[in-house]
Amino acid sequence: MKVLVFGRSGQLGSALEKIAPTGYKTVFLTRSDTDFSDLSGLRAAVLSHKPAVVVNAAAYTAVDRAESEKSIAFKVNGEAPGVIATACSQIGAVLVHFSTDYVFDGVASSPYVEGALTNPLGIYGQSKLAGEEAIAAVTGRYVILRTAGVYSLVGQNFLKTMLRLANNADEIRVVSDQIVSPTYAGDLAQATWSIIDSLLENNTSKFGIYHAANSGVISWRRFASKIFDLVGLTDVVVHPISTDEYPTLAPRPRFTALSCVRINEVFGITMPNWQDAVSRCLKEL
Repeated sequence: MKVLVFGRSGQLGSALEKIAPTGYKTVFLTRSDTDFSDLSGLRAAVLSHKPAVVVNAAAYTAVDRAESEKSIAFKVNGEAPGVIATACSQIGAVLVHFSTDYVFDGVASSPYVEGALTNPLGIYGQSKLAGEEAIAAVTGRYVILRTAGVYSLVGQNFLKTMLRLANNADEIRVVSDQIVSPTYAGDLAQATWSIIDSLLENNTSKFGIYHAANSGVISWRRFASKIFDLVGLTDVVVHPISTDEYPTLAPRPRFTALSCVRINEVFGITMPNWQDAVSRCLKEL
């Protein structure tokens, strides 16, 4: 059974490759292998490999830059997933795709469920929602996993930024009024392979949208403090600031905690708590 994965060099792609099951023939493609701005080449890659499952772990993730690069953001996050989904439909393949908590506007007071109203605030979230819609328009054989605040020791992410800042300063300002479910890429990769196993082995119709994030909710400020505690940087002072005190080009939703009840009910997957997750991640340092 062949599984084709886009986005090998990213956080999630790297994590997926690290624990790829030996029972599958896995093919991982990087940006140099397939340019997501070349939609015809993207389609050709799927058709030529003829996989049973395609995992799209590639995305345009520059949230602020997307505000001035709307065209490329929508091409990579909106159009490309639709092209991949169309190719999957032609060969009967299943598509596993990743979306984001930024499809929500953050006005909720409890974790978002899959059927909650979407209302992205910025171009990044809008482009990711467009990708969800493009996939659903051309195939029913898909699993879309919405996740949040993905981090690992690969690439650029909040955890690595905090560790870098702590090397140069003993006082750091971090927003305290944005509440999220930060997610370790290793846990998301494990959940992804479990879903693929279930879809292929049981041949069931468990398709649709799911939320997959580490359990629990936390502010970015408290998350930063936990990171420093775990690595022994107890002398670093983390000052809480408001979103208004830290203006960004793209608007950020204030509350995007995700409910992962459905993924547990359908696939039997329990996402680990965020505190356990970040502890395991940092043990790799």
